[in-house]
Amino acid sequence: MSKPKILPHPQVAPAPSRLRVALVEDKPEMRESWSRLIQSFPDFSCVCVCPSGEEAVRAVPAAQVDVILMDIFLPGMSGIECTARLKLALPQTRIVILTGFEDDELVFQALEAGADGYLLKRTKPADLRAALLDVLGGGAPMTSEIARRVVESFRQRARFRDETIRLTSREEEVLVLLSKGYSNKEIADHLSLSIDTVRSHLKHIYEKMHVRSRTAAVVRFMGSKN
Repeated sequence: MSKPKILPHPQVAPAPSRLRVALVEDKPEMRESWSRLIQSFPDFSCVCVCPSGEEAVRAVPAAQVDVILMDIFLPGMSGIECTARLKLALPQTRIVILTGFEDDELVFQALEAGADGYLLKRTKPADLRAALLDVLGGGAPMTSEIARRVVESFRQRARFRDETIRLTSREEEVLVLLSKGYSNKEIADHLSLSIDTVRSHLKHIYEKMHVRSRTAAVVRFMGSKN
């Protein structure tokens, strides 16, 4: 009688780590609803929930999150001020504004503060997940109504037509591709550059244009061409 064959234990691949999200929202029912929604996505985990901007400034840096969802209307410190402070402390962390209102001036202020995307709260769950993946991939997600209003309004604003900005030809190429929605990797591939070189060009572009995010650079660039 042959001995039973002992099979080795199968090698189980470790589960992929979920991307970490912080939520800043003052209304309890909205906090609960949005945190549950984020937690339901297979690739995201809501690891930090804050009821105010002041609390977010204290708690979010230690949470080491990948992206922050920021309500624009908060008691005390506004979502715009909170965005500016967190962007200074966490320049690589993506921040997406959530709002229930299409207010042009608030959109511009949020972009200038460093927001990387701008969504209406009525955004569908599938679109929210797509937007989170987009912003983490180097994109600048906006609800279509917001994007249209941003482009139209920035084109009308002469104060963004700054002739003192002097970009090199390579920086101009990078910015043109950025305005077409290319990610850093796609820009690198298109121009035969390394991703680190693209990031370096973007850093110089931001400094010259006095902006903190790729979204603000794009809308300012689009405004200057009209």
